Amino acid sequence: MENRPLGKTGIKLSPLSFGASSLGAEFRKIDIAEALRAVHVAIDSGMNFIDTSPYYGRGMSEVLLGLVLPDLPRDAYYLGTKLGRYSPEHFDFSARRVVESVEVSLQRMKVEYLDVLLCHDIEFVDLRQIVEETLPAMERLRGEGKVRFIGVSGYPMKVFSDMIHQVDLDVILSYNHYTLQNTMLLDILPLCQQKGVGVMNAAPFSARLLSEAPLPDWHKATDRVRTIAANAAAHARSRGVDIAQLALQFSIAHPDLTTCITGSANPERVAQWCRWAAQPIDKQLLSEVLEILAPIHNWFYLEGRAENNDPLVQHSEPVDAGD
Repeated sequence: MENRPLGKTGIKLSPLSFGASSLGAEFRKIDIAEALRAVHVAIDSGMNFIDTSPYYGRGMSEVLLGLVLPDLPRDAYYLGTKLGRYSPEHFDFSARRVVESVEVSLQRMKVEYLDVLLCHDIEFVDLRQIVEETLPAMERLRGEGKVRFIGVSGYPMKVFSDMIHQVDLDVILSYNHYTLQNTMLLDILPLCQQKGVGVMNAAPFSARLLSEAPLPDWHKATDRVRTIAANAAAHARSRGVDIAQLALQFSIAHPDLTTCITGSANPERVAQWCRWAAQPIDKQLLSEVLEILAPIHNWFYLEGRAENNDPLVQHSEPVDAGD
């Protein structure tokens, strides 16, 4: 697949990008040597964007990238990190912390500049601070040559429309909202295109919901959602296909979503994803799986402050007649 333009930035990203959250051992224990090799496999396989954050492993992801990136030509990849979230409950989007966070990230990863800098999980804070303090501080760093493009990341769709209507952004990063089960990201795509905002998608497997792996304890899927997703996985399995393959192929297929970010500290898994990405999707099986998932299409959960979620939403899970 050809690389795609990222909004008005002038850069082009690979349809599949490497998410370095796994390098922070966010989801399971890792073998450090294997984790470092996973980055090389990603780059060698054509992924040209690396996404990370100081939140991942509380700095561990960036530190491990700092062991790999000096060995790679700087023009072989684009690099994005985030700021503002530093632990599950610690958020700091102050202008002072913007400067400190970027300096620390650059030192950890041993690079001189960032291609993309995002505010991380803005739904947990007052968006007025992001508009009035955080983004202006990020703009100043852009003027110093430490950052090329800036944007925001988060879960609720409302935060993106709120921000795009107020400020000029280069890019947004959404997760779990363009998958086999949820395509709500398409709802804001026309606004992003109108404003020239690049759109990055992440988490094609919806935190393992669309895979054969057991769901983690922290997953917010209801019993009904879990059951229907398991039925879809079983149907794909009966046809000799891992639903994760179908999920990845679906999430990278939309031409107006620049890239889809997913990551693993297992180099064999990364190589497998790249092979899947190069294969044609089974359209008949896709249609069948989407039909199974239809009762929970666009199911989502609430995240962050109440005012940063859509106030019109009364029930995030479709209710069948008779329920």
